[in-house]
Amino acid sequence: MADGPAERLSALVQIPTVSALIEQTGDEPFVRLVERLHEFYPGVHTRLDCEAITPRGLLYRWRGSDEALANEPLVLMAHFDVVPVDERDPWTYPPFDGVIADGKVWGRGTLDDKGALVCLFEAVESLVTSDFTPRRDVYLVIGGSEEVYGPDVAQVAATLKERGITPYLVLDEGGAVVDAPLSWVKVRTAMVGVGEKGVMTVRLTTQAEPGHASAPGPLTAVSRLGRAVGRLTASTFPAHLPAATTAMLATFAPHASGSARILLSALAKAPALTAQVFARLGGEPAALAHTTVAPTMIEGGTASNVLPSAASATLNVRIALGETTASALARIKRRIADRKVEVVLVEGSNPSPESSTDNAQFAAIRAAVEASYPGVVTAPYVMMAATDSRHFHAYAPAVYRFAPLAMNSVQRAAVHGIDEWVEIDSLARGTAFYENLIRSA
Repeated sequence: MADGPAERLSALVQIPTVSALIEQTGDEPFVRLVERLHEFYPGVHTRLDCEAITPRGLLYRWRGSDEALANEPLVLMAHFDVVPVDERDPWTYPPFDGVIADGKVWGRGTLDDKGALVCLFEAVESLVTSDFTPRRDVYLVIGGSEEVYGPDVAQVAATLKERGITPYLVLDEGGAVVDAPLSWVKVRTAMVGVGEKGVMTVRLTTQAEPGHASAPGPLTAVSRLGRAVGRLTASTFPAHLPAATTAMLATFAPHASGSARILLSALAKAPALTAQVFARLGGEPAALAHTTVAPTMIEGGTASNVLPSAASATLNVRIALGETTASALARIKRRIADRKVEVVLVEGSNPSPESSTDNAQFAAIRAAVEASYPGVVTAPYVMMAATDSRHFHAYAPAVYRFAPLAMNSVQRAAVHGIDEWVEIDSLARGTAFYENLIRSA
């Protein structure tokens, strides 16, 4: 058996559980990874009840000592699927070799999300082998299709709801321990997502008369489509700040100094003005302030000298809290203002509500951060990406998103990119985080 958490993570990275390629690879990598979990964590699989709600949606139940709390468990989540790799990308080490070097484990999934998965299983294995019993039930929810918005964890969440289970606390991937939560805020912070933006895929399609490119009409299918996409500027959606962002700025202020402290305090006290400032800054600050629209794919045409009869574009839309898929779709249609451009919702999910930062659950997360990363500040924020936890927020009142791993700006850029790696020290601290959270909750 692998000697330690780094070696176990390395072994899991070497199994290419790429959910987007499952039609080509089949289930074999996913089955093999689950088998490795059984091999690496015998205590977990002896002490906890394990149920496959779907082939890639696993539910582990660790029964607590207080039966009165049986329907209010702690739910800890992770996923074991990863995104594809472009073989042309210049990785330092092959992405599925799981190389251990320079105090780090390298490879696809080390940060998203196999690193957190290993920390979670390491913590539970340590606790069960020391004969610890939690007071309330602890559920581990493990998914294998998060990266393709798969139905597996959705089915797990629906099953728990049908059984009358209302989680006391849900914790999934999301934020991390970062050195600079904003480019101009240098405060080492555990960023805990208290909400997440909704996400939807929208398809724009238009048609026109085909013909020879030497005699184009005033608006071809491609130019009409381009005009429609061009109308979806950064000002398409109004700017406003959710409460979590204001709380985040207020949390940073006491830990900053000089002009940064004054600026953060002022921004926290004037959310309407701050929203406008963030929207003008663009990039990550703007994404905190409003719904974003990103054209990601365009199709049309068969040859360089042929006017196409149709053209289409795909939009990735991240919906701000307070809006819905329906309201966002309606605004996109109004902004395009062209009846010859069909606007269709392909798939989507609404943003989550904001979970409280003034409760015992958030306090438990903060205490676990302090125990594993002493001196690190814990701050709330709204997550811009989607997680499997979105399947719980409809009925669970306290849903949070935080992977207890340290990630600098280079590492964060490597998620879904090139050269993912996690420090071995971070795996130890992440394990300590989960142990403390389980004990306190």
